[in-house]
Amino acid sequence: MPRQTVAARRADVEGGPAATAALATAALAAVAAGARRRALRDGDRQLDTAHLLHSVVESDPQVGPAFGGQAQLARVLGYLVQRSIGYGLRWQRSVEDSGSRCVVREAEAAAAGWSPSAATALARAWERAALRGDPHVRGLDLLAALTADPDCRAVEVLRRAGVDPLVLADRIGELSQQV
Repeated sequence: MPRQTVAARRADVEGGPAATAALATAALAAVAAGARRRALRDGDRQLDTAHLLHSVVESDPQVGPAFGGQAQLARVLGYLVQRSIGYGLRWQRSVEDSGSRCVVREAEAAAAGWSPSAATALARAWERAALRGDPHVRGLDLLAALTADPDCRAVEVLRRAGVDPLVLADRIGELSQQV
């Protein structure tokens, strides 16, 4: 993959999820693919932040320690599994829009099958990686971006599972410095 300047990558990120996908690392591509499969299987109109949370928690081993223990991680996964089999939190066939200011164009996000909040989380993850000078987005970058929107579905799942998003964000910051 050819290297891009931060400015070029930012322009692509602002271009929307399709442009972001073209820059994806293998790990981020796997997370996005897993989230897309969940959305399709669940019959959801768009891939949302809860789909991204579920996928990143399951696929990235560096994300688990941010939850401060297996019990908390298991509760989060429990809520996500309940949601995917039709119990618990019910958002099926509705569009997620937390009202956060989107970095990407909403029409393009919707056309690509992403909720505005999910597209914004991906853009923020790329920005976080760029700020530390890394051309690769890590799972912790995406998790940090998801916790940054207090009104998104991923944060609702976290809260219902007893996870304080602010404490989680602090742990992500600590873990990010160790990596």
